[in-house]
Amino acid sequence: MTYNDLIPALCSIAKAAGAAILEIYKDCEGIEIIRKADDSPLTAADQASNAVICKGLEELAIQYPIISEENKAVGYEERKDYPYYWLVDPLDGTKEFIKRNGEFTVNIALIHKGRSILGIVYAPVLDELYWASKDQGAFLEKNGQKEQLQAPQFSMKDKGINVVCSRSHLNEETKAFIAQLDEPNLVSKGSSLKFLELATGKAQLYPRVAPTMEWDTAAAQIVLEEAGGSVLQFGTDQPVVYNKENLLNPYFVAAANVQD
Repeated sequence: MTYNDLIPALCSIAKAAGAAILEIYKDCEGIEIIRKADDSPLTAADQASNAVICKGLEELAIQYPIISEENKAVGYEERKDYPYYWLVDPLDGTKEFIKRNGEFTVNIALIHKGRSILGIVYAPVLDELYWASKDQGAFLEKNGQKEQLQAPQFSMKDKGINVVCSRSHLNEETKAFIAQLDEPNLVSKGSSLKFLELATGKAQLYPRVAPTMEWDTAAAQIVLEEAGGSVLQFGTDQPVVYNKENLLNPYFVAAANVQD
């Protein structure tokens, strides 16, 4: 058995975590969630999803350490020697959960030597399941149908590029990057779904000149890369990497299949 053989089980784990989130999401319908506090529905959803994911990962035939946003932090001196480990964001899209727009996700990635080599992203409300593994392609399952994803080719000089922006984080630096493009169209999307707009051909660029954490991006990055896209550190040709001493990501630009 290889890590690639784990994909069906991982997809089931992500869906089960999504179901746990939806139970809480539905129960708090009509309730205004003001902030993430220890007893808030949002925190309960985070914790419920995390519990499902960690239990599921611990029952797999292949065992790796787990780093999750919701777990106790693992010190760099310990984790720097991990050959493989799971990187988990049990509920990405805090503001989307609060706004009740459905654009939040469950994210499970496998990291090896600083790179994401396998990723599962599940959007519970949308019932969209994305997965990819290194050199094996990227896929989407929706409405009972499975399709392989291919990011569209484009040039940075093209007119009318679709640019994905966070609903919650559109700062001056991001506006300056967008201003260099030729009549771009702005596409709003929450959570790690922003990467998947590129993988599915709905958009071409996602500049992120604002903070993110490693667990926010790892699963969706491998999906986009396997679809033919890229996630590069801002202003460089180097990919975003993982298991750094500081788990804060650098600024980056995610792109579909750019041909410049």
